[in-house]
Amino acid sequence: MTALVDSLIAPQCVYRPGSFTGLMTLYESNYLRLLALLPDVDAFNDRRTSVVANDSDLHLELIKRERYTSTLRLTYWFPEDAGCVADPNLVVRVYHDAKLVEAMEGCSEHRHRLLREIARASVELDRRWARNMMLNKWLDYLFDMGHSLSVDVAATANAP
Repeated sequence: MTALVDSLIAPQCVYRPGSFTGLMTLYESNYLRLLALLPDVDAFNDRRTSVVANDSDLHLELIKRERYTSTLRLTYWFPEDAGCVADPNLVVRVYHDAKLVEAMEGCSEHRHRLLREIARASVELDRRWARNMMLNKWLDYLFDMGHSLSVDVAATANAP
């Protein structure tokens, strides 16, 4: 498996963490990381599950497809007494023409302490940074764990 290389992103201006321009570069990095897991992201139109030995099953489903965007849900499912709980439960928007991925929403009450801390950001730009940094790091982790959502590797399955 090759490493993710988003260091080749050439920002069009100088940016600093927490800034709007930095956030757009983060969206571009998210796109590259998602592409490593889902090479056919532009054609994706169903549900897929990635199963690897040392991690929870990764579930991806299409929520909505529009002309230039797709809205996806990316999650793990954890069994609970009352059914299954999705966590992290991220809704992401893929901007196909701009080659960007934005974490639109995520669960505010996560099962894991570190995810709860990230979700506590208060200002909108800070919330977007927190959601998208979480997505960026999670996509990196998923890649490192060996997850793949490509058609030839992933099993197409329904979410619990």
